[in-house]
Amino acid sequence: MSQPNAEVSVGKAVFSNDKPFSLIAGPCQMESRAHAMEMAQAVKEIAEELNIGLVFKASYDKANRTSLSASRGMGMAKGLEVFAEIKETYGLPVITDVHEPNHCGPVAEVCDILQIPAYLCRQTDLLVAAAKTGRTLNVKKGQFLAPWDMKNVMTKVVESGNSNVLLCERGATFGYNTLVSDMRALPIMAAMGAPVVFDATHSVQQPGGLGGSSGGQREFVATLARAAVAVGIAGLFVETHDDPDNTTSSDGPNMIPLNRLKDLLLWLQEFDRIAKNGRFTL
Repeated sequence: MSQPNAEVSVGKAVFSNDKPFSLIAGPCQMESRAHAMEMAQAVKEIAEELNIGLVFKASYDKANRTSLSASRGMGMAKGLEVFAEIKETYGLPVITDVHEPNHCGPVAEVCDILQIPAYLCRQTDLLVAAAKTGRTLNVKKGQFLAPWDMKNVMTKVVESGNSNVLLCERGATFGYNTLVSDMRALPIMAAMGAPVVFDATHSVQQPGGLGGSSGGQREFVATLARAAVAVGIAGLFVETHDDPDNTTSSDGPNMIPLNRLKDLLLWLQEFDRIAKNGRFTL
């Protein structure tokens, strides 16, 4: 079979397990045009100051909300208009989730990376449709999968003609409403040849933990991000918001307050430099 690319460039962001990590960051949900534009500008300023490659993230549709009554976002048509404006205004590459095969084509016309949600990572038709757009894919590892199972997922993408695939770790189901992060997953997936991304904020999610919505343990984001960066990763995925405790968006309990993002990244860069300065193996 063909092999995945060990290095994937998207705009100024370079994803490689052996190079300084690039950042995928933004609010979980696209709440409004104004908010998305403000967040894109703020995150760009932080990334440029720290010399970190950035891909701006938001979801135009959160199709897997716990409750039917929960806010899902702006929808694809309006969301893609905002993504196009962010790209034109700030020069940032953008990433968003796709949930259905027929969404892949329209989304790929605007977005630089198509993200496959963890719950859908084994959906062959979705993976093939996304791969055939030619855009880079960020495939979240299902909470129900072992890391070595991602080789079959990756193969579906690569054998569909697309070698630009990122594999993203976001925790594994552990009992009810709880996820745990097994750091062995990062080198196991890296050994498959693709750049590996660690999702620091969804890894502390408590799915359905608040009854009608998901909870989270934001206080552990820094701990898990530090561990992942110390192992050595190509990319860090962090959802951030200017007021995460007072948003109707999903994943408020997980998101990093925007005013803490710079300090978190500065700290993580120190661990990244050590990790990339040489690896010790037994």
